[in-house]
Amino acid sequence: MAPPNSIKILKISHIPPQPSDPHEPITEFSLPLTFLDTFCFKFPPIECLFFYSLKSSDPSPVASTLSKLKHSLSLTLKNFLPLAGNLTWPTNSPKPIILYKPGNAVSLTVAESTADFHHFSSDHAREASESRSFIPNLLINDMSSSIMALQITLFPNTGLCIAATFHHAVLDGKSSAMFIKSWAYVTKHNPPLLPELTPFYDRTAIKDPKGLDTLYLDRWLAKTSSDSGRSRLRRPFDHWSESEPPSDWVRSTFHLTLGEIEKLRTWVLNQWEKRNEQANDFKTSMLRLSSFVLASAHVLTTMVKAAEGEVSRKVYFVVSADYRRRLDPPLPENYFGNCAGCHLGYAGEAREVSEEGGTAIVAAKIGDLIKRWEKKGVLEGADERLKRWGLLEPESQLIAITWSPQLGIYGSDFGWGRPEKVEIASVRRKSISLMESRDGSGAFEVGLVLKKPEMDRFGSLFGTNLKAL
Repeated sequence: MAPPNSIKILKISHIPPQPSDPHEPITEFSLPLTFLDTFCFKFPPIECLFFYSLKSSDPSPVASTLSKLKHSLSLTLKNFLPLAGNLTWPTNSPKPIILYKPGNAVSLTVAESTADFHHFSSDHAREASESRSFIPNLLINDMSSSIMALQITLFPNTGLCIAATFHHAVLDGKSSAMFIKSWAYVTKHNPPLLPELTPFYDRTAIKDPKGLDTLYLDRWLAKTSSDSGRSRLRRPFDHWSESEPPSDWVRSTFHLTLGEIEKLRTWVLNQWEKRNEQANDFKTSMLRLSSFVLASAHVLTTMVKAAEGEVSRKVYFVVSADYRRRLDPPLPENYFGNCAGCHLGYAGEAREVSEEGGTAIVAAKIGDLIKRWEKKGVLEGADERLKRWGLLEPESQLIAITWSPQLGIYGSDFGWGRPEKVEIASVRRKSISLMESRDGSGAFEVGLVLKKPEMDRFGSLFGTNLKAL
């Protein structure tokens, strides 16, 4: 049973962007959605929670801390106008747009919780929905949707949680991480922002000769509306999301050290050498065994072993790729928006994945998927991507590998040091998050949600299998 968690809303503020010069007010700003945005049009919002420990000896009183956070937020929003605006659909436009108008502001909720801060900032298993009260909701109606909502939850004398919700039709994980790190930077150091934290908005380099933007949009609307003829008029900005996990589902965090990843690398290579002793045409040098591939393969195979279900069920995986440097022409790393894609791969039947050499097989298949998009381009088959997902067998197991250690999300320092814990609350029943570890050692942090019995089995297998290598 979850420990008591009484939460009290103290104040809801609306924070507008603050102009650099009060005599030069901020003007209207709009952006079109690209096909990379409409692909994510109905994806669930990105929900991130950052838990910061505050020492009781900290000289800054709570009121001063909150005032500083609000002020730095207004300064940061000057560079992130879309986040203060709305997603809307003008009657004369074939697709929605991102629109900021003077007077728009970001909703910021300040709350206080009686819960145990360390319960939420630790790695142990806890009810998956426990942190729901710390997460703000987007304001969505028939005409528009807010793009970002923020909440600061205070844990008296111990710490605070900064939570952000982002509409996925507007930005990806990399852009959301860039905003949080920018806000943290301004809070700690004051403006101006570093170049790598200053968003780049030019979308003219994103080419869409096949009209993927409207193709994706129409498929989403057809999938989520019973009346496709009037679908644009009936809450088009509602996202397609899972219900909150029941109380018997738990969220937990695991770690993979660099030493364990190297042991995985050696073991996978040995497995393939054994499998191919008679195959003269196979070279283990053909394998792509990055740390990301190895960590993903180990987590995926452990999840399959821990899961209930028929051993003949098919297992699929989804790997996300950052497209910024992979498009032609490439985009700068600070491009703001969605610029990533989800690539579907087939791991095999659960029986095969669960065998002794299953991790080696899955590692090879994840590596092959990455090699394929590097060779043929990330947009190969883009027009069939959403349709293909809809053709998966109902009894199959799908595992999405999300986030990346390269985002450096633990580098979000508002002046209190690194977060004690970062939780990607939008990771629910069919996905895992892979992030860098808090200590900066290069290790991986794995977040996932499973039924309690499955999580118990996963935890046992996760460590046991590594020790057996």
